[in-house]
Formats: sequence, C-alpha cells, structure tokens
Amino acid sequence: MGERSPVLQMTGIQKIFPGVVALDGVDFRLLPGEIHALMGENGAGKSTLIKVLTGVYDIDGGEISLAGQPVRFTGPFQAQQAGVSTVYQEVNLCANLSVAENIFIGREPRSLGRIKWSEMRKRAAALLTRLDLDIDVTAPLETYSLAIQQMVAIARAVDVSARVLILDEPTSSLDASEVAQLFAVMRRLKADGVAILFVSHFLDQVYEVADRMTVLRNGKLIGEYRTAELPQMQLIGKMIGKELAALEQIEEQAKDATA
Repeated sequence: MGERSPVLQMTGIQKIFPGVVALDGVDFRLLPGEIHALMGENGAGKSTLIKVLTGVYDIDGGEISLAGQPVRFTGPFQAQQAGVSTVYQEVNLCANLSVAENIFIGREPRSLGRIKWSEMRKRAAALLTRLDLDIDVTAPLETYSLAIQQMVAIARAVDVSARVLILDEPTSSLDASEVAQLFAVMRRLKADGVAILFVSHFLDQVYEVADRMTVLRNGKLIGEYRTAELPQMQLIGKMIGKELAALEQIEEQAKDATA
C-alpha cells in the first residue's frame, strides 16, 4: 500500500527580498491526517514559507498545488476560502464579541437579512463539542483564557476550511495543561483527516505530537524526516549546521563547566 497523496505540495519555492534570498528552492509537502512540524532557527525561512503559501508574499519561483491543483493565492482570505487556514500565537479575533459571533463572523446564518442567533449558537456549540470544549458560546470571548481563545480560533478555522490548518507557535503562552488540551484537539483533527502544519521552538513538544518534520536552514531545505527516526541532537545539528560530534563535545563541555 503506497503513501497517501499530499494535500499540499510546494516545489522549488524561491523568495527573494532586496539583498536576501529568503527561500532558495525549498520543497515542502503535507499529507492529509498528519501533524507536520516545520523546524529551523530564527531566520531559517519558516515564516516566509507560510506567508508565501497563504499569499501574504508572492513567490519568485516554484509551484504550489493543493489537492493536486496548482494554486497561487493573493492573500490569506483567498487561501482560507480554498481550505488553508492559519492560527497565530496572537489570537486575531474580536474580544468584545461572543464566542459564537467570533466563530461565524462574516458567515452568520441569516434569514431575510436577519441573523439567526439561535442557529448560530447551536452550530457554534456543536463545533466546539467536536473539539471537546464545553463553554458558553454567548459569553464574550475576552472572558476566557488565551488557551480557550486559541481553541475558538481553531474552531473557526476548521469550520471555514478543513483541509490544511497552520498553527504558528500556538503554545508559546500556554501552561502545561493548556498545551495538553491543544494537543488533544490537534490529534482529534488529525484523526478527522485534517493536515496540520505545526511551528514551535519547543523541541519536546514537537517530538510529542508531530509525525514528520521538515528542517530549513538559511532559506534552504535540509530535509524531511519521520520524527521517530531523528533524535533531538541530530535535529539540532541539522538546524544549526554543526556535526553531531561537535554538538556532543559542546554538551560535554557544558556538563564539565557545571560539574
């Protein structure tokens, strides 16, 4: 039985800013029903790749296909309409509006021009139940923790488009129990066939939840790996460009210095 076809394929992606080659022939693929970590140091090209994918930046070379069809988005809204949604660390929702309003803002169920409030609340509650979240959808979003607000943002993203979900540093402001709750949601979405691109600088979290990872360094593709087959020290070596032996020597020196 062969490997599943990628829902997202980026091939030979080139992005050049004045004096800087931000992405230099990068390939990236994302399979349905997987959590795929995008790894690299600051400046490696992770954010640029996401912005190229979602249409924030034009690409200077390469191809992007979604479900086998070539695409070139003009912005995040068009990407979202096609099935690619991004949830950032900073929740980009309206804190003064209710949970239900935030989930359906711009897409409210209507009849004769009037919002069908009861239906919207019922649908919002059902969507959050799918994520194992039981909260009052009529309450203002600002009354809930950042972790809950992120779940609401994910619920909106999944309802708008359930093909590709990009989570950019979603755990940076969460405590351990909130991270566990987020990972449970991610695994549930994965089981439903959603492809998740996960960006995090917490290596332990990446190894806990990601199936595969793609490593970038200085705008270039270093490789794609199964998480279980790439030890952390080797990952760090690929991210920073040092051989494993040199890293182990540095680690030993650090241990001696603290002994």
